[in-house]
Amino acid sequence: MAKPMRFFGFIQMFLSVLVLPFGFLIWGVSAIPGIWMFQEVSVIEDPLNRIFAQGAAIGIGLLAWCIVDLIILGIFGLILRPRTSSAQAPTQSWLTIRWAFMSLFHRLSLPSLQWMVPSFVGNIYYSMMGMKIGQGAQLNSPNINDAYMIEIGSKTVIGGGAAINGHLFEKDGIHLAKVTIGSNCVIGSGAFIAPGCVIGDRVVIASRAVLPKFTIIPPGEIWGGIPARRIRGASLDESE
Repeated sequence: MAKPMRFFGFIQMFLSVLVLPFGFLIWGVSAIPGIWMFQEVSVIEDPLNRIFAQGAAIGIGLLAWCIVDLIILGIFGLILRPRTSSAQAPTQSWLTIRWAFMSLFHRLSLPSLQWMVPSFVGNIYYSMMGMKIGQGAQLNSPNINDAYMIEIGSKTVIGGGAAINGHLFEKDGIHLAKVTIGSNCVIGSGAFIAPGCVIGDRVVIASRAVLPKFTIIPPGEIWGGIPARRIRGASLDESE
């Protein structure tokens, strides 16, 4: 077993001092298009037209802020994301620090991402963060964490508020484990999918179900509950 990293606490504190202000700077830079639009329309002489134009500039500026924020954070994710299907290391390790960076980027995206799902903008962000997304998949949740550990098949629907994690912490440290969801699946609203789960095609996970780590679900089944259990198996037609 690998040994914990020396001076982990100091390194964590030092990087936090550097990264946290940088994260808020990203929000500020993302606001530049909206600020520019507001300034441009503020020179309109007629008061009524100026107020309407300023209101429109604020609205469009917020939309631009969401898009630019996701693009900037997606670029960082594209560069820094781990490229592995599984990994394990002590809690005090470089893997934990790298995971923390990616988690920070995702947290910074949440205020904008919640307005961009489901949309092609949200899908582009998730793809830049490392998620493999099948054609026609509908991602209605901003709570898909560790995107670089997630694979979602074509025409699968992830319900609003559903959470998917590709990481967990245990006694021996941090674990990264890939989550694979097949095609034509439905993950109900508020459901939770733990790391390492493999979900076959045409599977339905009921709303608010909690799927334990490393659960394997064959194609065509319906699961629900806390923890999730099989409610109904695949029909004969589906198994054929």
